[in-house]
Amino acid sequence: MPYAPACDLQRRLVQARKAHAVPDVLLFCEHPHVVTLGRNGQREHLRVSRSLLEQMNVEFHPTDRGGDITYHGPGQVVGYPILDLAQHRRDVRWYVERLEEIMIRATAGYGVAAKRLEDKHGIWVGTPVGEEKLAALGIHLSRWVTSHGFAYNVSADLRYFDLIVPCGLVGKGVTSLERILGRAVSGEEVRGSLARHFGEVFERTMIPVSRPELEEALANYEVSAAAYECARLEVTAAKGSQA
Repeated sequence: MPYAPACDLQRRLVQARKAHAVPDVLLFCEHPHVVTLGRNGQREHLRVSRSLLEQMNVEFHPTDRGGDITYHGPGQVVGYPILDLAQHRRDVRWYVERLEEIMIRATAGYGVAAKRLEDKHGIWVGTPVGEEKLAALGIHLSRWVTSHGFAYNVSADLRYFDLIVPCGLVGKGVTSLERILGRAVSGEEVRGSLARHFGEVFERTMIPVSRPELEEALANYEVSAAAYECARLEVTAAKGSQA
């Protein structure tokens, strides 16, 4: 799914979650090549011109998530949790650490020890050339409902990270699960592992939902919300005319 429609889907889900019209949702996406800049990001961390990005068929999107600049593309599992933290714990640091814990556990399932680094979000793996980032984080909260999330490199083409200063961290490398293991890894398998650990960490029963089913639930909510808003405006207009 391209990045912009994925953001739009998240916005719709956030509104529905705020209205308690849907439960907590974990979206899994894989994006075409795109560079995104967080609300606190610095454009100078884009190392190439926008015209070169266009020539390479790489989109560029400013976004409202936290963090700096990052890359998404094929071979990367992107997770967008839409959670009401009021039903979990109203603590942003706790939430970020929970997302990191999910990815650390999933990575451990492949015999790889990933870890956190102090003052740096995401998860990291020790390599012969130093600590390299396996997965990145960038979140957004609106009335304690979350959006955006994490990007886990399974088989991503790491050369695209040369277009940016990943997450604004100079001198820090990026890696993938396939590079670490030296073999092919199934993205579907990694998604299953991440979903399983997500359920464990957030104490939720994970129920697979197809995109059409999700769209149907959203459409039902949006039709009801629009009808309610229309009725409210009619009542307001009627009161105004009586006055």
